[in-house]
Amino acid sequence: MLRVWERSVRATHHFLGEDDIDAIRPEVIAVFESAESIGLALRVCRDAEGRPIGFSGAVAGRLEMLFIDPGHAGRGLGRALLEQAIVESGVRETDVNEENPEALAFYRRMGFEAIGRSALDSAGRPFPLLHLELRQRAL
Repeated sequence: MLRVWERSVRATHHFLGEDDIDAIRPEVIAVFESAESIGLALRVCRDAEGRPIGFSGAVAGRLEMLFIDPGHAGRGLGRALLEQAIVESGVRETDVNEENPEALAFYRRMGFEAIGRSALDSAGRPFPLLHLELRQRAL
């Protein structure tokens, strides 16, 4: 899943440099390793050979992560993972990097609306976040 995360970030998070990705990688690993203890519901999509091609993570009604391998983007995997998180984990909130317009457009299509903004990400880095709330489920 780390490889999916990294490939997805490189394809969509153009505002991150190599040093940023290197700094964030251990945080992502730590989340994966502590998923069970923090109550993170991880869902993974796999290809025909069983390799992960996308995943989501939700806790307490918040979508904390949703990443799709860029080679499999645009095939409905993100939608399926988000719908599953909404139904199974009660997801109603998420954050999105303000500088990731494709992700913001996706969440808007899925019925999320911006309800706030933070100038820093959750780790205090200068990557603004938009706070989203599910207002209307997509059909």
